[in-house]
Amino acid sequence: MRDATTSGAKAALYDAFATSGKALASGKRLELLDLLAQGERTVDALAKAAGLNLTTASAHLQTLKQAGFVATRREGVRIHYRLAGDDVAQLFALLRKVAEAHQAAVPAARDAYLGEDTTGEMSHEELRARVAAGDVVILDVRPVEEYLAGHIPGALSIPVNELADRINELPEDTEIVVYCRGEYCVLAYDAVRLLTDLGRRAIRLNDGMLEWRLSELPVDASDLT
Repeated sequence: MRDATTSGAKAALYDAFATSGKALASGKRLELLDLLAQGERTVDALAKAAGLNLTTASAHLQTLKQAGFVATRREGVRIHYRLAGDDVAQLFALLRKVAEAHQAAVPAARDAYLGEDTTGEMSHEELRARVAAGDVVILDVRPVEEYLAGHIPGALSIPVNELADRINELPEDTEIVVYCRGEYCVLAYDAVRLLTDLGRRAIRLNDGMLEWRLSELPVDASDLT
């Protein structure tokens, strides 16, 4: 028969599990994990990308660190954050899918954020086949620092906010496959709409860099030269 000591140990175990759940109970902390899934960043860069002040960003990052989800390294006075492991990225991706499947509010919020999708999408398998056939251009529309941290091999880098001015860098007679951070990243949707409005044939990858990495597909971290 279990005694009070054993029951207390069980409670302590589940409380330890709950620490991880509590760390995820913030939309902004999830957004920070999303950004860190793209590569290592400083506190300043994370705060800017997430629309937070430094104090708030630091507090969220400390919560994530205490839960073991992120790790740090120091370079002079700067502290760089990264995900503690691929399992954290997997947990984040799974949390989003479970929420979409079981939280009634998620699909409507997703559609309100991403907008109507009338452009279609392409799977990893089809993209790799089309690349082998040489009849598509892959376009990464994330910020340059995220591209440099890792991108789909052969992808061109044109951040979405530069796309209208740099469209002449893309061939006119080849379909363009656009991707960004992940399945719920609005940058690819915006880029496809812009390219289509400008008369180009464009389609989204059905997810993004997060899922590409988790599928253990090849990643290139070469520079832009």
